[in-house]
Amino acid sequence: MVTIDETAPVIVRLSIEINAPLATVWGLHTDIAAWPSWNTDIDRAEPDGPLIPGNRFSWRTHGLEITSTVRELVPGQRIVWGGPADGISGVHVWTFEEEGDHVIVRTEESWGGAPAEAAADDLGKALHDSLESWLSHLKARAEQAV
Repeated sequence: MVTIDETAPVIVRLSIEINAPLATVWGLHTDIAAWPSWNTDIDRAEPDGPLIPGNRFSWRTHGLEITSTVRELVPGQRIVWGGPADGISGVHVWTFEEEGDHVIVRTEESWGGAPAEAAADDLGKALHDSLESWLSHLKARAEQAV
C-alpha cells in the first residue's frame, strides 16, 4: 500500500462527511477531466488514458502545472497519485469509506523537496487551504447531485 512520505516537511491530513452515495462521490472524484466543472480551483485537468496505476494526468491549479502519476487504485475505496511540481515532490492519498447513507472522505498529502523545506509553514498553510477547498467543492457537488 502506497502512503505519504511521513518524513516530508509538509504534511496535511483532512476529512469530510458527505451526505451522498459512495458511487456519486467516487465518480466525481475520479472523473479527472470533469474536475474543473465542480472544483473552481482547478483550471484544467486532462487524463492521458484510463485511470489505472502507472497512467498520468496533467492539471493546473493555483498557477501550478502538475503531472501526476496514479500509484494505487482500489475502486470505490482508495486512490493515490503523486509527482513533481516546481521542485516539490508530492504524494496524495484519498480514501473513501461508506458509513450508512454518507461517505467519509479522507485526504492526506505530503510535500518534499527543497521548496517545501525552505517554506514549510507557508506551503503547509497553502496546501491545507487548497485541500479544505477541494473537500468542500466535492461535498457541495456530490450532495447537489443527490
